[in-house]
Amino acid sequence: MSTAISGFKQVSPDSAMLLGAPLSVGPAMDACLADRCAELTRAAERLKLVSAHDALLLLKSCLSSSKLLYTLRSSHCEGHDLLHTFDDLQRSVLSRICNVSLTDDQWLQASLPVRNGGLGVRRVSSLASSAFLASAAGTRQLQDQLLGRRTGSVSDDDFDQCLAGRFHPDMPVGKAAGRQKEWDALLVQEEYSQLLARYTEPLHRARLLAASSVHSGDWLQVLPIAACGLHLDDEAVRVAVGLRLGCTLCEPHVCRCGATVDTLGTHAFSCKRSASRIQRHNYINDVIWRSMTRAGVPSMKEPHGLVRDDGKRPDGLTLLPWNSGRSATWDVTVVDTLGSAYLQQSAITGASAAETAAARKISKYSSLSLTHDFFPVALETLGPLSVSAQEFVAQIGRRSTEVTTDPRETTFLFQRLSVAVQRFNAACLADTFPISESAP
Repeated sequence: MSTAISGFKQVSPDSAMLLGAPLSVGPAMDACLADRCAELTRAAERLKLVSAHDALLLLKSCLSSSKLLYTLRSSHCEGHDLLHTFDDLQRSVLSRICNVSLTDDQWLQASLPVRNGGLGVRRVSSLASSAFLASAAGTRQLQDQLLGRRTGSVSDDDFDQCLAGRFHPDMPVGKAAGRQKEWDALLVQEEYSQLLARYTEPLHRARLLAASSVHSGDWLQVLPIAACGLHLDDEAVRVAVGLRLGCTLCEPHVCRCGATVDTLGTHAFSCKRSASRIQRHNYINDVIWRSMTRAGVPSMKEPHGLVRDDGKRPDGLTLLPWNSGRSATWDVTVVDTLGSAYLQQSAITGASAAETAAARKISKYSSLSLTHDFFPVALETLGPLSVSAQEFVAQIGRRSTEVTTDPRETTFLFQRLSVAVQRFNAACLADTFPISESAP
């Protein structure tokens, strides 16, 4: 017996690992987190070999917080120095992928979930407490059963210590306490509110409000498949990320129209001399028209016979009744979220520029509403859609699902529109640069 026991190695709790997770703060946790930092450093070198769109998706979905989530849920590592080291590495990799320089506020926004105006590259130092609290609360009853103790009879020091720094009047209780998103939502909302409060300039408030609007970040959720028109080139990704986070997009210069373009490139998205704005309009209208065909609804673009007194006509018409025996017509418009005509409204309410443009379209084609169902498809350069556009796209998606039986049709259509807007944002910025003269 003594011979068998002599083969065992005594390990202190701070050096012990259980199922790949360190038991407590100490050498084991240091080694575990250091390994994750080394893996991210190695991955950063390999991400240079793929396009920016592919690299951003891989970083967001596979190589960032997801690599540490098991450790965060299993061990109380909140406040560990290596978590901040991992976050610094994420920031550096993101900056390199997107070719943008990030300030502290821009990095904070980038680390928020996409629905809150971020890029979804979550900071592990922020997630640590939410992950551990949810895991500890969700398994507390099982722990009590395994240890043969009455429920709640023994306190959990790590849980209590972590909870002490996260006291909130609305903190989850009961079954909700076992869901990480419930804990995380409180911190995300707090960080978002702090960020919005620090933005006193209307331009940056409008940008953040638009970025956190519904569907504005759909392009961040797509699979970058070139054959489906969903792959953005490196410049389009740089402009899309820079516009969303308020990064420097270019050096100040004079547009071809004679106006001054600042470092944020805001003039580019409303320049009346930009040929890409017309191409953008035609491309988005074509996406709608093709989606109608996919839904089994024959339609035509710029129909003759539906003209106003001034000769203008909508962008499309269904050739079969859409609802209650009436055919549908639609008209596409894309407005600049940060344009001077919309900035004051956009700084107060997200997607207000799109709503204003939609109302203007309804007034413009008011005579059509007597005989047809008219849908203004109003989008903003930062991604939000008007409510009428969302409803119209959702209806097309539902009809496509009835034909293809694929429940993702609506999601795919929103993503195609979002990618189209971001692709042409980069084209509009390129239109402002002087035409290079060839060498003699």
